[in-house]
Amino acid sequence: MTDLLGRADDPWQRRWAWDRRVPPRWLLVGHIGTPQYPGEDAVALCADIDGLFVDLPPRPRERFTLLSCVADGALASLLNDRASRTAETEWAWLGNLWLSARPDDPAARRGWVGEQLLDVTVLDHRPSQTAPGCLDIDLEGLVDVDDRTDAVARPDDLTGFVLSDPDGAPCGTCIDITGLFREPAPPPVPHITLLGCRPEPPLRAAIASAHQTTKASLRRRRVSAEVGPVTADGSAVPLISGAVSGTLVSSVPSTLDTGLLDVTIALDAGEPRPAGTRSILDLWFTGRLTTRNLWARYDRTLRHEWAGVALAHHRRSSDQPAGAVFHLDGRFITDIEGFYCAIGEAINGPGGYFGWNLDALADCLRGEWGASAPFRLVWNHSAVARQHLIPGHDHHQHAPAVTFDTLMEMLTEHGIEVDLR
Repeated sequence: MTDLLGRADDPWQRRWAWDRRVPPRWLLVGHIGTPQYPGEDAVALCADIDGLFVDLPPRPRERFTLLSCVADGALASLLNDRASRTAETEWAWLGNLWLSARPDDPAARRGWVGEQLLDVTVLDHRPSQTAPGCLDIDLEGLVDVDDRTDAVARPDDLTGFVLSDPDGAPCGTCIDITGLFREPAPPPVPHITLLGCRPEPPLRAAIASAHQTTKASLRRRRVSAEVGPVTADGSAVPLISGAVSGTLVSSVPSTLDTGLLDVTIALDAGEPRPAGTRSILDLWFTGRLTTRNLWARYDRTLRHEWAGVALAHHRRSSDQPAGAVFHLDGRFITDIEGFYCAIGEAINGPGGYFGWNLDALADCLRGEWGASAPFRLVWNHSAVARQHLIPGHDHHQHAPAVTFDTLMEMLTEHGIEVDLR
């Protein structure tokens, strides 16, 4: 059964409930099949989802070789420095490296922007076997992709690469690179199961086709849906970066209650959300949080997830009047993710959101997210952030670190008076 919170045609504006032994915890909203103009319909209500939150092992670092390379800039300096060392096992850290097409290359004229390698170290180099005067250079690092399953396509008309750092400073050229381009990898979690599922009409139609093997049946069993947690009052919000995309393969009666099903879906490529995200969402089950600093128990990955959950639950409301005073508890700001969690609570209360990266923080500082400049921010225990948010390369974010000074500059540029204590 449902009752309405807002628009009758918007599943996210309804209250969802059922008369079962277990409460509904997840709502899926999207479409089934491959319609030309897919609607956003309720797909299923279920008690749990097995495989939605899974901790994966760390993404392994990869090996690359720049072939027939002419080094320049920072790369040339590292090679010269490494050649002067006596220990063959020593390596040199380069940072992030862009590989783009030469300006006159057909790929560049078509708009190919290139690929980026992250946290690169130089392992070894040797004279090229095919291009006299050039080098083959072995590297280790990560390809800049959304997740580990992504393909990296090579343009058909690419004839060579220009190497540069993230600021555009030249690092050389090469004819080719090994290890960069690849086909998509299979999903690390191949299936999820909607446990204790009450399928809505679109999913019931897909279940009816589960025994068929025709191409038309496969299209009818395609599932593409956002996932949102259902709270104790029956309301639901879409989870940031939470989605189920794949093909329904089976359904069986659920052991959770009579009349419910366990529905298994073979997933498309993509990574699951971290397992700890579930524990964060559980804190919201009974409604808005009332205790501050619950995020402080989590590591950097889950602090980022915390801010994403806070964003999903954020409701636009009037900003506090200009000149308001907000108190930021800085005791647990040991990383940049902690700052975003802390300022979210300073502005919008426990579980509040006020940005989860620099761009989002800048958007919030422009107003309509709980506070309008000018306002005063009393930053208590600011020495903790000053000690931890220091210059350097952030190997967690694979980017230059966001420093205490960077945050101070951004806040003051937006008319925020910061009182450091």
